[in-house]
Amino acid sequence: MTLQHSVAGAGLGDILERILDKGIVIAGDISVSLVGVELLTIRIRLVVASVDRALEMGIRWWEADAGLSQDARQLREENANLTERVKRLEQALAVIPQH
Repeated sequence: MTLQHSVAGAGLGDILERILDKGIVIAGDISVSLVGVELLTIRIRLVVASVDRALEMGIRWWEADAGLSQDARQLREENANLTERVKRLEQALAVIPQH
């Protein structure tokens, strides 16, 4: 019986492929304090995964991000129009006498 084992470890490409396939979550907090008084807290939450894997996990924030969406201009225009309509409605309601 012969024993076989790999001499060459997993390459960077193999490791990256595994991470993207399975996904990985990195979470951490950084706090800066001076004399017991917390001055700054930074929370870091990072998910590394392929797009397919992210969609399986229900992560799809890039679809709603106006900076990444192909429809960014249209979304900004719709938002501006709706904001203006709400403003006009609020002004109209302010004029109506209340009993």
